[in-house]
Amino acid sequence: MGFFGILVCASIPNPLFDLAGITCGHCLIPFWTFFGATLIGKAIIKMHLQKTFVILSFSKTYIETVLKLAGDIPFIGPYIQSPFNKALEMQRNSLRRKPGETTVKKTSALAWIFEKVVLLMVAYFLLSIINSMAQSHDKRLQEQKRAAPRSVVKAQ
Repeated sequence: MGFFGILVCASIPNPLFDLAGITCGHCLIPFWTFFGATLIGKAIIKMHLQKTFVILSFSKTYIETVLKLAGDIPFIGPYIQSPFNKALEMQRNSLRRKPGETTVKKTSALAWIFEKVVLLMVAYFLLSIINSMAQSHDKRLQEQKRAAPRSVVKAQ
């Protein structure tokens, strides 16, 4: 389906988009067609859909309305409503800072090590890209040097 098929697959939250990407590669869909549809689908359409869903589902008004409706269920309503109210209040308290509390938190040694490992991996990735670019540039220069004497010999 080309651009619009990729756009639809990229716009909805699904784990099968990787399969769609593999299929596009197999069917030799041009890179810019795939990239453009993916960019529009994920960065514009999907992001706005998810943002709207999260804002609507986690706004205080809607949560209180849902909890009120749950409390109105005959016989089991209060039993359902009570644990959700407690969990919601605990979550609110954990997200709010207490007066005089600082925002700086200590990190564990494992988190520090993990951070350094990730930084090393990124640095290695960047160095490998630079190395690959240098090798391809050197290869082009070598091919130009090999091609230059032939053209000189043919001209004589």
